[in-house]
Amino acid sequence: MSVDSDDGAESSGANSPRNTSRASRASNVNSRTAKASPAQKTKVTHTIDRTPEYEEFIAKLRAYHKQRGTSFEPEPWVGSAHLDLLKVFKHVVAAGGYDHVSATTLEWRKLATELGLDVTDRSAAGVAYALKSAFLKYLAAWEIQTIHNKEPPPPLILEHESAKGGGLLTRTLENYTPKKAVPAAARASSVAASASETDDTPARKETPRAGGTTRSLRVAPPQRVIFQPDTGPSRQTRHAATPAQQPAQSQPTANTPPAQQPKTQYQPPPHSHPAPTAGHPQPGHPPPHMGNQVRGPSVAYSPQDPELMSALVQNFEPRLESPMQMRPVETPANNPVEFERKRRQEKFKAAGIKSGQLAIRPPPGTTVFEGPNIYMRCLCALRSGIPSEQAYALHHLVKISFERGDKFKFETFAGLAEGLVEKALEVGGLYFDVNWTVDYSGDPDECDPEVLDGLNGTPDILDRIAKLQPKTYLDNIQPADAADRMVHVTEAVLTIRNMVTLQENAVLMADFNVLRDLICIILHLPNSDTIVEIKHLALDIAEQLAPYIVLDTVDPLYQTLLAQLHSTDRGMILTSLRAIARLSINLGETSQLHDVPASILQNILDWLLLNDDEMIDACLDFLYTYTSHFVNVETLLKDVNAGYLVNHLVRLLSHGAKKFQREVVLEKESKLPSTDFVQPVPEDLRQQLLAMEEPERCYAWLKCLFEEDPESAITQIAIWQAFQAALSFPLQQMSRPMMGAAEFIRNVSHVFTHAGAQIVKEQGERGEIQRFIIKGVRPRIRPIAQDGTEYLPCMWRIPVPRNPNDPNAPLRVVNCGQHFLTPEKMYNHIIDDHLKESRDPSGKFMAKERDLFCAWGECNKYSRPQKMQLSTLMNHVKTHCAAAQQTAIVSLNIDGRRPRRTFIARPAKTINVSFEETAAVRDERSNQAQAAGIPLSSALVLRNIARNVSKSDGGVEDSSSEGGDASGKTLELLFRPVTARLCEIMMKNWLLAPYVTQILEITRDNY
Repeated sequence: MSVDSDDGAESSGANSPRNTSRASRASNVNSRTAKASPAQKTKVTHTIDRTPEYEEFIAKLRAYHKQRGTSFEPEPWVGSAHLDLLKVFKHVVAAGGYDHVSATTLEWRKLATELGLDVTDRSAAGVAYALKSAFLKYLAAWEIQTIHNKEPPPPLILEHESAKGGGLLTRTLENYTPKKAVPAAARASSVAASASETDDTPARKETPRAGGTTRSLRVAPPQRVIFQPDTGPSRQTRHAATPAQQPAQSQPTANTPPAQQPKTQYQPPPHSHPAPTAGHPQPGHPPPHMGNQVRGPSVAYSPQDPELMSALVQNFEPRLESPMQMRPVETPANNPVEFERKRRQEKFKAAGIKSGQLAIRPPPGTTVFEGPNIYMRCLCALRSGIPSEQAYALHHLVKISFERGDKFKFETFAGLAEGLVEKALEVGGLYFDVNWTVDYSGDPDECDPEVLDGLNGTPDILDRIAKLQPKTYLDNIQPADAADRMVHVTEAVLTIRNMVTLQENAVLMADFNVLRDLICIILHLPNSDTIVEIKHLALDIAEQLAPYIVLDTVDPLYQTLLAQLHSTDRGMILTSLRAIARLSINLGETSQLHDVPASILQNILDWLLLNDDEMIDACLDFLYTYTSHFVNVETLLKDVNAGYLVNHLVRLLSHGAKKFQREVVLEKESKLPSTDFVQPVPEDLRQQLLAMEEPERCYAWLKCLFEEDPESAITQIAIWQAFQAALSFPLQQMSRPMMGAAEFIRNVSHVFTHAGAQIVKEQGERGEIQRFIIKGVRPRIRPIAQDGTEYLPCMWRIPVPRNPNDPNAPLRVVNCGQHFLTPEKMYNHIIDDHLKESRDPSGKFMAKERDLFCAWGECNKYSRPQKMQLSTLMNHVKTHCAAAQQTAIVSLNIDGRRPRRTFIARPAKTINVSFEETAAVRDERSNQAQAAGIPLSSALVLRNIARNVSKSDGGVEDSSSEGGDASGKTLELLFRPVTARLCEIMMKNWLLAPYVTQILEITRDNY
């Protein structure tokens, strides 16, 4: 049956590999969707169930990995959650084990989904591989040992390898070879071979469709080669025309991949036909010197007649001949491993042994055993006692402890701490005639002063050091071996210092007593430039160990740290102060710091005067710990000038303080109520507005009659009607257009930045209604001129009808309401319009008495008519005009002055209060500022002194006291002079106020 329709072509193309794979993938997706859609279950989130079974399993697993010598992480991170190794182990074992799950397609993804890991379409492969890697690294050996009862492969080919593949039960050193990187040359040859094979494979022919086109698999588009013009001479030389060289330039070589050959498509120019040039043959003409070369179809010919041109012919690209690929022949010279493998197979075959029964061991020299990791190599080299090996180990240990300090722990490497300490003890032999050794038996030879007790420490270490005989040495000239030994000792101490910065190492080394002896030995070395660094490192170690150790007053380390406070080295003093202040702060038992010499206390008081914040902070930390016990406070009062100390501590309460003022509102401002009444436009201002053009006229009218107020509003109809009433009639008489309502409303926001049109919903008698308002503006109480000068209102009271439309209505008295820019204009307005006085031809008024009265506002001077001269009344009216002028204000921002708000009836009453702000930190829980730094430490020391000074037996006696009237209390002598300053700090510094209040309460209750 022949197929001619398009449906037949589609069914024919469905048998292609591409369509087959596509259909299979679609069916798989549909099947998975069909299985998953009915369930519609809640997604399970992977969590760790810390049951007793889980804890026991993790403990066994940790012990197993420790015995095996591999790293172990109890809660590895996979996807977005920590992995429950017990759940994973049970799921994998229930599914058949690691080998069975790895052999099943997409089984690891299924397990990841069942375990509740975050599996999405994009992250499914990554999460599945991470789960497989975690199982291989932490659970694979345990499965082989406990489930299959077999000996697991060594870590070199199990935990240290990637999770690709499977076959763990049959993996051995003989049959498993780690994958090696493919050389670049071989990879390039493989790529070229693949490209050639692709080009050599002919495309499958398809049945022609009805339209004359064919349906086939898509092929890669031809590689485009950028045209590069010939830059050689236009005239062909004799050498360039040699027949032997022409074929080499026109045909591809055997070593050139076909993909690199240019594929050109000729497109003839429409009208131009350039003449042929040497080296560039024209279409339709054979190139010169072709000889007897084998030619293929022409790819450059195009007929001149457009009617003879065809798109199919123009787009046709003939297949170029691909060169034969040359592959090297395997010989014993270039592949000895393969020939050795074949020889061994033939040997086993002749002996009747199958290849599966006996694993093939690789020949000697083909594999390299890398040995232990760098950590174990350094540890073994350090404990070997060989100088060269120790130099190698110490060099790498310094780098490892610095870069991997968070993973490098003493508990992981047994003997590392002992090896480093023993190496560091060699420093004693460089400067004294001694060879320190450590005895870990618990019963050292007490007769030998060079033997240190490694378990309990050496209580008399300071006496032994004092009896040592120093060697003669020079700082600038030293033997080579001594310099090398000093470098190795420094590296050992530096490694210890780097490692104890980790809390786990510091807690472990706090119980390693021989390390305390090492610190004492180093700090009692003679003063030399070559040992300054190692002394600083020893103090750093003591600072890190101090929070986890308890030292009594006779402890050698405590005495050694106190002795460093007599040094002149700032770094040693700082580190010693911090180490002493931090003693046992992380333990339940506090350090009392007894028997501190008076000279050290005096030094600390002197250091408080330095302009050194770090030194002051360290001294205050020491004093806070020291003054926490009343016995020490009694010693402090006797040995140093306590009043001098209190004065300096009060001074430090304002250390680094920033003073600022804050305006506190005592009474809020009072504003006049906002109304929709807009003041009438004065006549002179109206004439100025009529002379303008829109929109400047609108801008000026708004500025003169309105002002900004974020809390006020006016209806849109009210402001539009006021604008019309002011300018509509004069503009009509002048035959000039007026701005529309919509444009006028938009201009309001142009004049006032924070104003805008809004729609407000309110509840009325008939339900909810909408009001169209302009929020952010209000009418001015008095208009202003364009230059910002405020108009003066006329307050002359006149009677008007209550109903403007009824002349016979009752009258009511109102203010005139007209505004004038100057008092002179108002004066003339009152005479002409209110008093209605006439002038003579010279412009003067007649001097005669008549019944006159003052109707200005609330004036009571001439409230009733009485006989008086006009000049007398007008002199009185002038006082009202002058008073109105004095109350005028400037409301616009003119000459850089701040705009005044005229709607404020009574301004707010405020007061400026001064404050002090010292160092503070933000509390993470309450997000509030807390006092910190030197001021807080000073307040705490003052509180300790005030609290414990009353408990001490000895005090500062007042020699001037006579009888019982004068108080001789120590507390009053110390804090009475600074009480005023403490009260000031309590009021101005809000952060220190609670602490200063406690000090004042203690002192108030005791004197």
